[in-house]
Amino acid sequence: MSPPSAPGEFERLLARLTGPPGPELSCEQCFEQLDRYVELELGGSDADSAIPGMRAHLEGCSACAEDHDSLCALLLSDAAEAGR
Repeated sequence: MSPPSAPGEFERLLARLTGPPGPELSCEQCFEQLDRYVELELGGSDADSAIPGMRAHLEGCSACAEDHDSLCALLLSDAAEAGR
C-alpha cells in the first residue's frame, strides 16, 4: 500500500481512524434526534449547537448520513409540493 499522495488525504484518513475530537452521538441517539436536527437545519437554526455531536456522527457514519440526506430530500420535496 502506498502512502497518501493528495494534499490533505493523510489528515482525512487519520481523522476517519481516530474519530472526531469532540462529542459524538451513537447511532441510536442519532436516530432519536434526527427528525429534530433536520427540522432545525432546514429551518435555518443552528442545529449543531442544539444537538452537539450530531454533525460528527453524520460525517463518520454513512448509514446515518444516508438517513439524514433522505429525510432532508423528503422534507424539501414536501415543502415544494405544498408551495405549488
